[in-house]
Amino acid sequence: MFFTDLGITVVTVLGSQIMWFGTRRSELRIPIENLTDFTIGYTLVSLSLIVFWMVALEFYVTRDHKIIGTGSIEYKRILDASARIFGLTAIVVFLLKVDLARGYFLTALPVGLLFLLIGRWAWRQWLVARRREGRFVHRVIVVGEREKSLHVVEGIRRDAAAGLFLVGAVTANGSVKHELVDGVPVLGDFDQILQVINQTAADTVIFAGADTFGPRRLRELGWQLQARKVDLIVAPALTDIAGPRIHSRPVSGLPLIQVEFPAFEGGRYAAKRTFDILLSGLGLLILSPLVLWIVVAVRRDSRGPALFYQERVGLNGNRFRMIKFRSMVTDAEDKLPSLLDQSDGNSVLFKLKVDPRVTKVGRFMRRFSIDELPQLINVFQGTMSLVGPRPPLVREVALYDDYSERRLLVKPGITGLWQVSGRSDLSWEDSIRLDLYYVENWSLIGDVIILYRTIRTVARPSGAY
Repeated sequence: MFFTDLGITVVTVLGSQIMWFGTRRSELRIPIENLTDFTIGYTLVSLSLIVFWMVALEFYVTRDHKIIGTGSIEYKRILDASARIFGLTAIVVFLLKVDLARGYFLTALPVGLLFLLIGRWAWRQWLVARRREGRFVHRVIVVGEREKSLHVVEGIRRDAAAGLFLVGAVTANGSVKHELVDGVPVLGDFDQILQVINQTAADTVIFAGADTFGPRRLRELGWQLQARKVDLIVAPALTDIAGPRIHSRPVSGLPLIQVEFPAFEGGRYAAKRTFDILLSGLGLLILSPLVLWIVVAVRRDSRGPALFYQERVGLNGNRFRMIKFRSMVTDAEDKLPSLLDQSDGNSVLFKLKVDPRVTKVGRFMRRFSIDELPQLINVFQGTMSLVGPRPPLVREVALYDDYSERRLLVKPGITGLWQVSGRSDLSWEDSIRLDLYYVENWSLIGDVIILYRTIRTVARPSGAY
């Protein structure tokens, strides 16, 4: 990654210089009061900028092994390092009244930053692929009470890209004859932690929590792990909370964690609405020829209107008419009662992998989610968002408990975590968990990432029926 970063900064900065000045020698004049102006070549300026940029990337620890490969911290640090080095350069240029070519400067920054992020993304894809093969992973032992350890193990198993390979668990009354869960054996009790580490060559210990394992004992364990160069990770009793909402507040040596409330209004929400209006309007404009072609195809395939309107439940429980391309025969709702006992969906959502009501064109549209395109109108009108929980039917909301009703605190979306994480193949519990995670932790950057993942999911459809 160091050499990738270096290559990108060299190519973009020197490339910007060549683009604006060509290969001829060009000089930058630095005015000095009461003296003859001092001049330096732009090549020296470019080399200095490259060095300072690389130093900034190192200073902001953008290549820390603890953050590469997963999460957004790696990208944020690259953004911070790049923005600050260029901001500092701009300040110096202003104070010294240097006539630095703006085009050269304003080309090198965004292009270099873009390719730095692309470079890290490419390395991340490579690393994730290797981790799925069992390479470049941390060998992890989970220590704690059984129920708390199970919660941690389930979370780790949902994210293979994190690079955490579970070699075993240590519980209060550990018995080597039992497994915590399939594939994760119990290797001993709390008195055998160091012995288990030596036997398994573990390099990471995750402490899940235990009433009988007090603060002093945990601190002593930390000292012992430090001597063996084994990482210690403490898993708090929090679940489905994203990093930006978590802030450390040390008090008298206590590493307290403050959790911010979810944001459902204010400037961030206004930015999300602006984002929805701009992209949905642009999408409707660009896709209008495709929409007209689909209208003709649907009408020719079966009798009836091309568009299908269905009542759904949106923000704060308000009902609205969701628009889709009709993918079923016109009397599909009348045939539904006879098919309920054949559902391939979960306990709440009705789905059939082979639904006799779906038309030939409808089957193609559903496979690639083309039938959802008219919902851009809903987004433009404000009843839906580009990204959000799946818009539920009225009969589904009637089955919600208080926990599930939190899905209605934000506008439903055309796509969301549910759609890019398995779609109809997910259980109801997993669907709710993903939707609530979005509700609690949404961000504009997160929406952009989900939209990108949606494109990948649509290109390789799975769980769409």
